[in-house]
Amino acid sequence: MYRNGILEAEDFPVADVSDHLLDPDATVWLDFCAPGEAELAAISEELGLHALAVEDAVHEGQRAKVDCYDSHSFLTAYAVSMDGEVLRCHEVAAFVTRQALVTVRKDEAFDIQAVLARWDAAAEGAKSGVGFLLHGLLDYVVDGHFDTAQALDDQIEQLEDLVFEDRPDHTWLQRRSLQVRKNLVHLRRVVVPMREVVGNLMRHDMRLVDEAMQPYFQDVHDHVLRASEWTESLRDLITTIRETQLNLQGYRLNTIMKKVTSWAAIIAVPTAVTGFYGQNVPYPGFQQVWGFWASLVSIVVLSVGLYALFRKRDWL
Repeated sequence: MYRNGILEAEDFPVADVSDHLLDPDATVWLDFCAPGEAELAAISEELGLHALAVEDAVHEGQRAKVDCYDSHSFLTAYAVSMDGEVLRCHEVAAFVTRQALVTVRKDEAFDIQAVLARWDAAAEGAKSGVGFLLHGLLDYVVDGHFDTAQALDDQIEQLEDLVFEDRPDHTWLQRRSLQVRKNLVHLRRVVVPMREVVGNLMRHDMRLVDEAMQPYFQDVHDHVLRASEWTESLRDLITTIRETQLNLQGYRLNTIMKKVTSWAAIIAVPTAVTGFYGQNVPYPGFQQVWGFWASLVSIVVLSVGLYALFRKRDWL
């Protein structure tokens, strides 16, 4: 519990929340990790939370959003991180009243200590009450979106370099490109709705963001827009890489086919000449030494001529 921006109480019973909120200068933060509806019943009673909001806070897989009720607002957001090659999403819900913020984490993977560290690092803004706490939470979430977009951007740059290798591993590239694209789809799913979330929280009729916190929320909103635009551009880029890979595969296949066809044509020359001189009927030079040399010269001249022609046309 904060009073006038100063931390005054910690680890008090949920039943004391309503008593603290009788003081208009008090701001309360409560945090739950993977609670059930029964566990949220007490705070729901204390703050008058809507049953639908409580139900959404318990069930996983909600869309990032802000719902407004008479006495409070309810928001859902996702922190993201890279676990090796796989994108992990960590859902957090929050009940927001004029004097209280209740966070509901779906699992321990959501690093609430990092949020606390942000609050402690900017303690001078605590006088703004719930707006200050909400900004720290959203700032942590959006910064995670940025870091993940940067990590995926680095992975895409590596794929770009590998695509143009002389002997790329096409199977690995296809699998890796698909994984990156899936990660970008998941990232877009949690990043794009955040534009609406932050924009709604900044509305004057919400009365959550005072003049002191308005620039900070505007900064978060700008970061959300940049993260969503970055995600969209990365999706286009990974699609371009995939198309480039397929085009290069087709180009290399055509090059190989041209070489094989050219060599087949060259090999066909001695086959044709020796086949002609292998007839069972008399022909010019039949059973004569000069006939052997004539056939040999024909083979060499025609083969060299074809080789030079194919080299000139860049077929070999």
